[in-house]
This record gives sequence, structure tokens and C-alpha cells, in this order.
Amino acid sequence: MMELPHGKSLILFDGYCHLCNRIVQFILKFDRKKMFLFAPLESDVGLFWKGKRQIPESVDSIILIEENCFLIKSDAALKIMKQLGGFFPVFLIFRLIPVRWRDWLYDLIARNRFRWFGRRESCMIPT
Repeated sequence: MMELPHGKSLILFDGYCHLCNRIVQFILKFDRKKMFLFAPLESDVGLFWKGKRQIPESVDSIILIEENCFLIKSDAALKIMKQLGGFFPVFLIFRLIPVRWRDWLYDLIARNRFRWFGRRESCMIPT
């Protein structure tokens, strides 16, 4: 996957995280326009795009890759909600909260995700 197909966004996620996998399943369910592609951060595709966009290795959050940019953490989550359409853009109200605070909450959940939600034995690859 050298270039994203026109109009598509790529979501990189932790393929070993139960919470992340549930979120991917949620997005798949409501992605009526089929605009999202998915790849685990740990996969060849994930590593390729992290390198191509010069995303530091330390970034292990959800990453939304678009044609010319990428978003991480709460910015990525809110952009995904916006793109899903329907009722979900109501969550954009959280943009009123400073990104520093939103990302603090995101990081709190991310740090505890394996303890709270569990860890998969193998990396999930969505179809």
C-alpha cells in the first residue's frame, strides 16, 4: 500500500489491545461510506506509514492517516467520529476542551488499556 486510495483514510491501531479491537469493530459497523482502511501499528503496513509520515516510534496511539497529514490521540478519534457522520459528530463538542486535557484523558486510558480491557494473544487483522 504505497498510496491511499482517493477518499480513504487509514486507521492504525494496537492490534493486541481488546479495547482497540472493539473500537475497530465499532467503526466498521458504522462506516457506511466504507471510507476507512485499517492496519495494526505492528504490521508491515503500519510500520510503512509510520515511517512515511515520520511518526515517532514512541507513538502507540490510534493514528489516522489521510492523504497529506496524520492525526493522533483525541484529534484522531474526533475526526473519525466526524467522518462517520450520523449522530457521531455530536462528539465534536469535545473540541471545546483544550487538546492537552483531552489527550491527558486519552493517555490515562491508553496506559491502563491492557489492565482494564485485556490483551490479545495474537494481533487482530480486520477483514
